[in-house]
Amino acid sequence: MQGPRPVVLSGPSGAGKSTLLKKLLKDYENVFGFSVSHTTRQPRPGEVNGKDYHFVTREEMQKEIDAGEFIEHAEFSGNMYGTSKAAVQAVQAQNQICVLDIDIQGVKNIKKTELNPIYISVQPPSIEILEKRLRDRKTETEESLQKRLTAARMDLELSKEPGLFDLVIINDDLEKAYSELKEVLLEEIKKTEESRKS
Repeated sequence: MQGPRPVVLSGPSGAGKSTLLKKLLKDYENVFGFSVSHTTRQPRPGEVNGKDYHFVTREEMQKEIDAGEFIEHAEFSGNMYGTSKAAVQAVQAQNQICVLDIDIQGVKNIKKTELNPIYISVQPPSIEILEKRLRDRKTETEESLQKRLTAARMDLELSKEPGLFDLVIINDDLEKAYSELKEVLLEEIKKTEESRKS
């Protein structure tokens, strides 16, 4: 695959990945691009097909997975999610650093491909703080909240595997977490900005 090295961001829901990403995309406009994931779940209000997700049927998605068109895929709460090779290539074709927001299973799957991204795990300071953040969002039912917390505990446990991530960011202080994230990406950012000038 041509173009800048992609970045894989992993970490439990509520660890602050989206917040860090928004800052990054704002500060480095056009340097980063999102690969648009596929999902079989229904769009939420305001979500746009092709922008937020590629909304597809289970049959369509399974067919493409079987054909080897996906870098990674997973099932979560009865819906399928995944990243297609085409989605990553579309970002790289624009000479952007492709950002993949992927769960821990996805990370392990990507390790088996030739993608060679920078692996970053964003983690909460503790499960208690994570639970508070999720409760404060007020978007979860008690059942879905417990599911997310169980997933988060597993995620944090699995992410301890040596060599799985190039960088683990404990998001206790947003500014500090952000500067750690920027630091590890600076080389790719510079390369991307330079290749745009030429």
